[in-house]
Amino acid sequence: MVCDNPIETAVNQITATLIAAAENSIPKTKNNFRRQRKVWWNSDCREAYKNQRKAWGRFRRYPTSANLILYKQAKAYSRRIQRRSQRESWERYVSSLNSTISSKKLWEKVKKASGIFTDHNINILYQNGIPVTSLQDIANCIASTLSQTSNSNTYPSSFQNHKKLAEKQKLNFKSNSYAPYNTDFTFHELKVCLSEVKNTSPGPDNISYLMIKHLSNSSLQNLLLLYNRIWHEHCFPSSWQQAIIIPIPKPGKDPSNPLNYRPIALTNCLCKLMEKMVNRRLVYYLEHNKILSPFQSGFRPGRCTIDNLLALETDIRTTFLKRQHLVAIFFDIEKAYDRTWRYGILQDLFNCNLRGNLPIFIQNFLRLRQFRVEVGYQLSALFTQEEGVPQGSVLSVTLFALKINSIFKHLQPSIKSFLYVDDLYISCSGDNMAFIERQLQIAVNKLTQWSILNGFIFSTSKTSFVHFCRKRRLHPEPEIKLYGQVINVVGEVKFLGIIFDKKLTFLPHVLQLRKKLDRALNILKVLSNTSWGASRLSLLRVYRAAILSKIDYGCTIYGSARQSVLQKLNTIPHSALRLCSGAFRTSPVESLYVECHEPSLEHRRQMLTLHYFSKILTNPNHPYFNYKQSRFLQRLQDARTSVVPSFFTRAAGFLHDLNLDTAQLLPNPVILLTPWIPHGLKFLNPFENYDKTNTASDIYLQLFAHHRELYHHFIPVFTDGSKTTTQTSFACVFINSTLSFQLHPSCSIFTAEIRAILHSLSEISNYPADNYIIYSDSLSVLQALSSLHRHSHPLAFSILDLHDRLVCKGFSILLCWVPSHVGISGNEIADIAAKNASAVLDNTTPLQDFKRYINLALHSRWENHWNSQSMNKLRSIKPVVETWPTLTNRKADTIVTRLRVGHTRYTHRHLLMGEQAPMCAQCNCIMSVLHILSECPNFNSLRLRYFQSSAISLTDLLGKTPHVHLLPFLKSIGFYPLI
Repeated sequence: MVCDNPIETAVNQITATLIAAAENSIPKTKNNFRRQRKVWWNSDCREAYKNQRKAWGRFRRYPTSANLILYKQAKAYSRRIQRRSQRESWERYVSSLNSTISSKKLWEKVKKASGIFTDHNINILYQNGIPVTSLQDIANCIASTLSQTSNSNTYPSSFQNHKKLAEKQKLNFKSNSYAPYNTDFTFHELKVCLSEVKNTSPGPDNISYLMIKHLSNSSLQNLLLLYNRIWHEHCFPSSWQQAIIIPIPKPGKDPSNPLNYRPIALTNCLCKLMEKMVNRRLVYYLEHNKILSPFQSGFRPGRCTIDNLLALETDIRTTFLKRQHLVAIFFDIEKAYDRTWRYGILQDLFNCNLRGNLPIFIQNFLRLRQFRVEVGYQLSALFTQEEGVPQGSVLSVTLFALKINSIFKHLQPSIKSFLYVDDLYISCSGDNMAFIERQLQIAVNKLTQWSILNGFIFSTSKTSFVHFCRKRRLHPEPEIKLYGQVINVVGEVKFLGIIFDKKLTFLPHVLQLRKKLDRALNILKVLSNTSWGASRLSLLRVYRAAILSKIDYGCTIYGSARQSVLQKLNTIPHSALRLCSGAFRTSPVESLYVECHEPSLEHRRQMLTLHYFSKILTNPNHPYFNYKQSRFLQRLQDARTSVVPSFFTRAAGFLHDLNLDTAQLLPNPVILLTPWIPHGLKFLNPFENYDKTNTASDIYLQLFAHHRELYHHFIPVFTDGSKTTTQTSFACVFINSTLSFQLHPSCSIFTAEIRAILHSLSEISNYPADNYIIYSDSLSVLQALSSLHRHSHPLAFSILDLHDRLVCKGFSILLCWVPSHVGISGNEIADIAAKNASAVLDNTTPLQDFKRYINLALHSRWENHWNSQSMNKLRSIKPVVETWPTLTNRKADTIVTRLRVGHTRYTHRHLLMGEQAPMCAQCNCIMSVLHILSECPNFNSLRLRYFQSSAISLTDLLGKTPHVHLLPFLKSIGFYPLI
């Protein structure tokens, strides 16, 4: 079917086969908007409403006063039953949010409970003042608008002339020379790409990724054969050039205007899967040859939006330190994706020396793109997207990044610039405002010329600049023109989600963030109640996702604001934690942190700052990898202590405070894994059919002896790692020598084991070429070495590189797993040597290990701070900061929480009401949780009855596992409803 038929026929047959199989096994949903049944409506409501209708019928036939009274009574009773049913149904629904529910179900219920739902209403459009009402016409109207946006006639006339001249020169991508990126796709590539896809919506052919994932290996081999035919025969299926557009109204815009819709494109998953394989090869080529600028961060491995925010904040802080001016211009590109010049993309591919199958596939991929718009299950006519990269396609992001990459070549050295997809800013700093204005105007003129040659248009209304300065004397603002119009001067700008004001106080950003958090806090208010509602664990999950995630984003940047500004955010997490735990309103903040095991915002800011700082230090491709503040700026910072330091100075200070500045981070390798070659070292496992828990040591020894007979011509090398609370070490055991070394304490046992293998290979390289077999008892390390990927341990790449070099020199090296502590002599010697290692090798630490070490250091400081809270009531019950299990019943969990914290409604409501503290009449002392539960003699007999002791401590009652008779005791003394 795949080999003999033309590609178009083969694609149609594969599609038809998959659809037929799906129709036989997967039921379809109906395309109708059913009215949802009210979940609270039950038999009681039905009976009460039935009686109400009967009473109404009787009154309508016999309109007497008695019948009117009976009707009103029946109506009131029916209303009361319905309200009670609604309340009980709501309580059951919210209470179903417990710790056992999946994340998907949790968020489905949270959205419904919060009134967040998909609006299926279809808006009437107005085109040239004429209303468009039918679904077909609405779909065609939006489709026509989208098609016009990408039409080449919308380009400026200056670019259209350049476009006509340039496109007369045909690009010949054909080549007879060998290029590895043009080789056949491998089954390994297909499986890797298929494992990375998400379960997104299908395209016009209705084939989803889930269907493809369930195909057998033989079916996948046929699919791979089809992909390779498309790859070599340079024939792109016409059905893959079509997409379905779902128009989503832009928030805050007039929905009656067809321009105010965001197109969400659904393309065929079979096509996107092949695009993904092509894209991996294209990205590898661009990154390996360093074609993309390091100042471009969008959709690149190891990069994020914070990189651009960091660059801007660092430049501004440095400018403030020097008491200079910095002017930053923030550009907005109109319809950047829809107006990307396709021939320009192919021209850039050609200039990158790409030839053969890869650029030809992209050329065919971009040709004749068509789409339909779907509105209420009604499809529009077929429209053409003449220019621009296809929406919803995997390749589009990479192709756009390549097309816009040339923008950096047109800027002079005095201009700094960073780009994230289409969010561009340029900046210039100095003492002389005239110099800054002149340099920026030159840069804007060059960017204008670049836009004319590449088909992009900068929006004059949305492009703006900010003059960052802390000088108090008057100074003129620069006048910079774009397309002959003066660029707007603003006091603040929102860039990649963070608001930068001209004094860099971040106060506007914090105030706007506070408003968002207030709205997010309402979700917790809806879901929480002291007597019923979602469990604490579910509420904490909602808190982390809806509130904490918003606070965390960019906190490494805006965390440099003054404490008076940052404190405006603290009240939101405090209120959220009180809602999650059910704690009383007067509960101390420190107790909330420990009881919920949620660190403070200051703790999280330092943690995320150090994580990001460590990430920069381990990424050689990061533009700030080798950044070091000059000695002049260091002395200036020491002299001007009132100036807020830059990110790198702050992060270095945090490391010093935690005594972590002695560790040396291990850089991630610059090596990029070629996507068309599977990478990894296979290992032997002669014991894989034996379970260690059910196998005697003698059997393992016999198996190992048999294994050594088979591989007697291989020289054995045994490795092992050791990890304690104070030391990490490893050992390598050769026939005539044993080597053991200590690593930095932050290193994990995984790092110790993999470091042992690397060191053994390094030692082997000093010997003559021979056969070696390395034995390790770490199955996880050997499995990691057998399948390398971008996120693998950095030492794994070093092992692969050294192994390949040794093989080229004539060595034969095998890896083998052996069970530990079963009496294998070499393994036992390595184990003892690793534990007794004394020599220090180095202090290098991988990124993931160092992150864990940072978390441990911050947690240790949190515990020290908690130990200093000598007057805190919870500390006497919970002296260690750790996670304690919660109770399944919301009411019981709330009661235990309030008793642990020591603040209840009975004992502390006077702080809110301005009353006197409650007193114990018999003991003449202030009522407290300790007094009621443990000290007051009034309840001695009940304590003996429930706890078999009249003097029981709060730790025994309210510890990690509360006393089983605690709640009955509280009810018997009448304290239960007062908590």
